[in-house]
Formats: sequence, C-alpha cells, structure tokens
Amino acid sequence: MRLLYTLAMYLLTPLIFYRLLARGLRMPGYYARWRERFGHFKNPGFERSIWVHAVSVGEVNAAAPLVEALRRRYADLPFVLTTVTPTGSDRVRQLWGDDVFHVYLPYDLPGSVGRFLAATRPKLAVVMETEIWPNLFLSCESAGIPVVVANARLSDKSLRGYGPVRPIIRAAIRSARFVAAQSQQDADRFLSLGARPERLRVVGNLKFDLQVKPELFTEAAAARVRWGVQRPVWIAASTHEGEELAVIEAHSRLLNRFPDALLLVAPRHPERFKPMVQLCRSYGFATRTRSEDDEPDAHSQCFVIDTLGELVNFIACADVAFVAGSLEAIGGHNVLEPAALGIPVVVGPHTFNFEEVTDLLLEQGAALRVADSEDLSRTLQTLLADPERRERMGEACKRTVGHERGAVERTLEVIGRLLRGEVEPGADASDSRPASRGR
Repeated sequence: MRLLYTLAMYLLTPLIFYRLLARGLRMPGYYARWRERFGHFKNPGFERSIWVHAVSVGEVNAAAPLVEALRRRYADLPFVLTTVTPTGSDRVRQLWGDDVFHVYLPYDLPGSVGRFLAATRPKLAVVMETEIWPNLFLSCESAGIPVVVANARLSDKSLRGYGPVRPIIRAAIRSARFVAAQSQQDADRFLSLGARPERLRVVGNLKFDLQVKPELFTEAAAARVRWGVQRPVWIAASTHEGEELAVIEAHSRLLNRFPDALLLVAPRHPERFKPMVQLCRSYGFATRTRSEDDEPDAHSQCFVIDTLGELVNFIACADVAFVAGSLEAIGGHNVLEPAALGIPVVVGPHTFNFEEVTDLLLEQGAALRVADSEDLSRTLQTLLADPERRERMGEACKRTVGHERGAVERTLEVIGRLLRGEVEPGADASDSRPASRGR
C-alpha cells in the first residue's frame, strides 16, 4: 500500500507544481523557496533537534505556547520549525526570527523526506493537529524518531475523506508514538482511524493556554478612546470569500440602528485583502486599512485588517467577535482567542472543525450561534444594545477558558517521557484509556 501511495504522489507531482503556480498568482510568496519543498536547503549543521511542524498561521499560533515551553525546558537543543504556507512561514519569523531554524516541510516523497531528516537530525518530531503524512511518519519510525501528534483533532468530514488511502493513513497514525487529542470526540475518531489506545490520551486544547499580555487591554482601551469611546465595535475574524458579502450586509443593517458602529474585518487569506476593501467601499462605507492608515478614526465605518499576526490585538478592541468560516461550510475557526480575552463570541451554523470547543462555549453561555446574515445582524444589535449581557458572556468566556487550561503542561509531560526513552508515554499503570477532556 505504501508503494502504491508513493507512486501516486510521484504521479501527482506535476499537479502539485500547477497548484503552486496557481496559488502564486494570488500570493507571490508561493513562488519562493521551491527547493525546500523537495528537501533541498542549506544544512544547519546540528543534531538532536526538536522539530515542530505547524502547517499555517493558525497552527503556528496554537503551537506557540508549547514551543515556548519546550525552548525553556530544552534550551540546550536546537529547534526546527516547518510550515507549508508562506503566511505560516511569516508568522514563524515574526514570533522567533532566527532563534529557530525554519524551512518548508517537504512533500511526502521518500527522497524529499529523507533529505529533510538527514539535514535536521530530529531527536523528536511534534506534528500539530491533523497533518498525517504516511512517508514522513513511517520514515521517522524507521529512523527511530518518535512522532507526537500534538493538539490532535480529527473531524468526521476528515475521517470520511480518507477513503481509499485509509489503510496507509492507519499505518501512519499507528506509527506515531503519541497522539495528544484535543477532545474525547477527537480521541474516538483517532481510535476509529487505527491509533493505538496505549499511545492516545485526551490532553485538551493547547489554544486554551493562550497567554494574554496585561498591556493588551491597556492598549485596546487607549485605541477605543481614539476611535470614539462610546461607539459600538464588532470584529469579523478570519472571513472567507463566500461569507464576506454576508458580513457587509449584516453591518449595513446594523448601521440603521447604530449609525456610528465600526466593523473590524480580518480576511483569513491575504489574497482577500484587496477584494474586502473594495467590497466595503462599494457599499459606500468610509473604509480604512491597517497597511495604509494604521488604525480607524472616529469617522470610519469599516476597517480592514490587511496584515498578519495582529488579529488578537484587534479582537481585544471589540465589543463582540464574530468568528467566521462558519457561515459557509468551512468548519469555523479558533473561538478561543476572543474567549480568552473575555469577548462575547458569535458563530455561524458550521463549526465542525472546532466542534467540542464551540459547543462548550455555547453551553456555558459564552457564545451564540446564528443562522445567516440577517440573524447575525439581529444578534449583534441585541448584544451591542445590552452591555450587561455582554459582560456576563465575557465572564463566562474567561471562566470557561480558565477551567480548561493545562494542555501545554500535559503535552510537555508526554514529551519528557519520550525524551527519557519510556516506551509507551501515554499509558498509566492503572489506566490506559484516554482521559476525560482537559481534566
């Protein structure tokens, strides 16, 4: 099966090149550093590295607390960070600069994977969330490199999507030395996929461990004074093409009741920055952008956050946060960033990528679900007119996040056992079942 999979990967290589070219038309960063994608890069000249792979911006942000903890605990070891996307690469550079060695993860071809492992010489591999690559995992197993799937999540859609390659995916996940699942639902799906029960536990979601700098709130309060302290402000975070119009129409209806309302909107992908600005202006909204104007002013109706790595700063300035990717069947995005800041959360009907976390916030009264653009506008009007309800929801957010913290420490414990050479780091003497979520 592995031979057939590898043959298929080689046959697909021309299509991969075409996809890179197509993406490069919208985002020129995809044209750079192609050799890295085949395992060709300058040898860093170290060994016994700790290697962390995070596919893009969201995964890099989720990995950040764990990476920081690992760097403190294993300061004598070199660190390798890999991503797949240019935006993920930019975020790594923004967070750690030259303190870590960064390249793109090579394609899952035996030669490319072999060159990467030979150059970086990992002592341990930490792969974030859902990146299961058979040749990579099985090559690590052959080389004696333990693989930890950290913050592991697996939706029903992804599980069904493996289809004909499921046997080789099963072999890959069984080769992992530990799967640190976000939730019991994720753990059950990984078991269904074939993960070894003694190498699987629920450790919780690393994103609950987001560290909020105290000065963030001071800076946000100062910004609100500059923008107009009494005006209502909401943010649409990580919007996609199919829901941008719905967001703008919701804001248009909102302005009928709150003429001074301000929308902060952050498109998920850089290629949507300019179209989002054009859409706002086509509705006649006074629109400013982060790249050209730095911040909104007292007369702005829309402000487009057309930069990366600053979303949390602007979420802190909002009265309500709509987490996008959820009005369309995309699966939703990270609801924990606004929740950790105590900002009431609103989501659409499609949140299967963050199902258990979203459901938890909904159950605790920290979030609300809307059906469509009109429902979004009605919900925003209700919340923006009721500061006491927003305060209750914000307190529920902080209480829920605080209760669920600890995934970083639990993941560190597993990694420590692996680095000490323990055979099955997830198995306790008394109980080899997955633990309950985050407790």
